[in-house]
Amino acid sequence: MDPAANQPFKVPPPIFHARCLGCWIVVGTLALVVASFATLDLQWARFFSLDALQRMGRFLGELLLPTADLRFLTKLALASLETLAMSTLGTLLAVVFGLLLALPASRTHADDRALARAPTRLVLNALRSIPELVWAALLLISAGLGPFAGTLALAMHTTGVLGRLFAEAIENAPPGPAFALRTQGVGEGRVFLYATLPQILPQLLSYTLYRWENNIRAAAVLGVVGAGGLGQLLAFHMGLFHMGETSAILIAMILLVALVDLLSYGLRRAMSR
Repeated sequence: MDPAANQPFKVPPPIFHARCLGCWIVVGTLALVVASFATLDLQWARFFSLDALQRMGRFLGELLLPTADLRFLTKLALASLETLAMSTLGTLLAVVFGLLLALPASRTHADDRALARAPTRLVLNALRSIPELVWAALLLISAGLGPFAGTLALAMHTTGVLGRLFAEAIENAPPGPAFALRTQGVGEGRVFLYATLPQILPQLLSYTLYRWENNIRAAAVLGVVGAGGLGQLLAFHMGLFHMGETSAILIAMILLVALVDLLSYGLRRAMSR
């Protein structure tokens, strides 16, 4: 006889209970959403008006006709390579400096005092709190117009992001192999290289590839402030309402992101084997 048949039937809990903290959080969130819609001047009638829909349709129709001018396509290919180079170099610099900052920003074992943990994490927070666009605007003053400022801006912001992720990966690594080496008197540097790093390397590579994909899109946006690449080309032609050129630039961005995503997928599959 099934012992579960003798157990009393439990009535499911109510959807809302006055003592349920999660219920009140949901209610508060819904109240904030309703208040946001009530206080913002959202002109839905104007947005869905016939005139607005006609203009949006005409705009989209022009975007569906990319230019086929050979001289422009040559310039577009060079700008795509520039954007790819900016994102790749910026990500590589961020990996190096992010890992260097992640080591003092992490507590490797229970007895580790980690005196530099708090100030280093404060530096990482500051680096990633400032958007890439602001970093580019600041660096343009010293580095001048062009891809150099955009590459440095990507590296600065991504260093903050990867440094924090790398530090969390180091702290969450299984402690067994590192503990075994420490009991043998092995120094912390070799403990990290031979025990911690091999365990977290797939995770670090996964974070790096994901940020590389993000930096492709960010590099395209940075060109708006004169940091080179596809973004600079997009800002110029979109400002002049050259819709054929704008359409070709957007297609190049989509293809570039898809290419990087395909490469990342292939590398992840290779790492998982």
